[in-house]
Amino acid sequence: MWMKTVFWGLLLFMLVATTMAVEYGARSHNSGPWSWCDPATGYKVSTLTGCRAMVKLQCVGSQVPEAVLRDCCQQLANINNEWCRCGDLSSMLRSVYQELGVREGKEVLPGCLKEVMKLTAASVPEVCKVPIPNPSGDRAGVCYWAAYPDI
Repeated sequence: MWMKTVFWGLLLFMLVATTMAVEYGARSHNSGPWSWCDPATGYKVSTLTGCRAMVKLQCVGSQVPEAVLRDCCQQLANINNEWCRCGDLSSMLRSVYQELGVREGKEVLPGCLKEVMKLTAASVPEVCKVPIPNPSGDRAGVCYWAAYPDI
């Protein structure tokens, strides 16, 4: 008798758990702490105007004024959810590309290669000493998307 009760209890548990997983998208790529950063869920992406200026200046080899660096670091630190910081930097980088009309070309600005700008933007958390999650365990202060060619 008790085996029957255990069986039905487990079956009921599995049914509820499966229903909840489907409802909350557990199999979705948008599940996890980073899903809170999705604009579709109401998250407001930070424009990071200070970081935008800093990345452009660094990429062309110019000296970054202390005030620009401070503004960038403060804007990045003000993003309360550390899971959203790299996503916001990626959005900022894409908007720079769009603003400059960059497509598949190699040069973003005179003397600034697209790959250099991407790596510069990805390393902003390290430069600013602002924590970001690092699921892979390597390169703690660099956004993971720096290794992907589509950004």
